[in-house]
Amino acid sequence: MSAISSAAAAPARPSMLGGLLRLLRVWGDTIATYWVRREAIKTLRQLDDRALRDIGLSRCQIETAVTGDFDLELVRIR
Repeated sequence: MSAISSAAAAPARPSMLGGLLRLLRVWGDTIATYWVRREAIKTLRQLDDRALRDIGLSRCQIETAVTGDFDLELVRIR
């Protein structure tokens, strides 16, 4: 028969340093995502209307397409 130690069953408490590192990682990821999206929007805005139409976008849909809020079911294929 084996005994289970009470120390092994105790929940781990997150340290303050671990929480701070997680917060910094989330903050860094958020900033990086923001800059990547802004660069994608800038690149798409440089395209002419015909090129945008070829990829299924109009100029007013650029930001929603980049952020992922673009609903393909609402778009009509012409």
